[in-house]
Amino acid sequence: MNQELFIEKINQLGIQLNNEQLNQLEKFYNLLIEWNQKMNLTRITEKEDVYLKHFYDSLTIVKEIDLSKELSLCDVGSGAGFPGIVLKIVFPNLKITLIDSLLKRVNYLNEIIQVLGLEEIKAVHIRAEEYAKNHREEFDIVTARAVANLSLLSELCIPMVKEGGFFISMKGNAKEEIVESREIIQKLGGKINHIEEFQLPIENSMRTLIKIEKIRKTDLKYPRNKIK
Repeated sequence: MNQELFIEKINQLGIQLNNEQLNQLEKFYNLLIEWNQKMNLTRITEKEDVYLKHFYDSLTIVKEIDLSKELSLCDVGSGAGFPGIVLKIVFPNLKITLIDSLLKRVNYLNEIIQVLGLEEIKAVHIRAEEYAKNHREEFDIVTARAVANLSLLSELCIPMVKEGGFFISMKGNAKEEIVESREIIQKLGGKINHIEEFQLPIENSMRTLIKIEKIRKTDLKYPRNKIK
């Protein structure tokens, strides 16, 4: 996916970028490749693949939620910065917290934030289960992209969502995980609001967005599990 096609496809998602944002994405790509030579961030390194499988893919979350408002968002297991960094570039109105357990990745994320001049975004070096224990009902939106199975993610992410907010899990094919996680989602005060299945352009690989609404608070002692 070259930049021209990227612009066309995100326009179809209702997203329009200015030159500064396009330049930030280009700088982000260059920094990603530079850091990837020093540490393992992604196996996807060809520019057209990054624009499709990382940049565009991160933005498909808008199929499920309006990000144009001032919202707080926590990206769990942010890794190389997807979707968190991409969302901050495209939606500067968001207040974003990036969570990652590896200090090297957090250092990388902080350099991205600094070089791109991003504001109201921070990267935190902490395990997700530890962060979740002390930040219950704090965020309007919690995201996780290709991190762990949905049952485990639900234990980590739903407690951090405000009542009336949403946890959005971004996955490939997730039919079995959805079935297996319904009980724990309900115990955590959530309900599956909508499931969006679609294919990425060009390669037609399967993607699934699982939108879970936090409908009530609970006193259950979650999370119990850890992300490796």
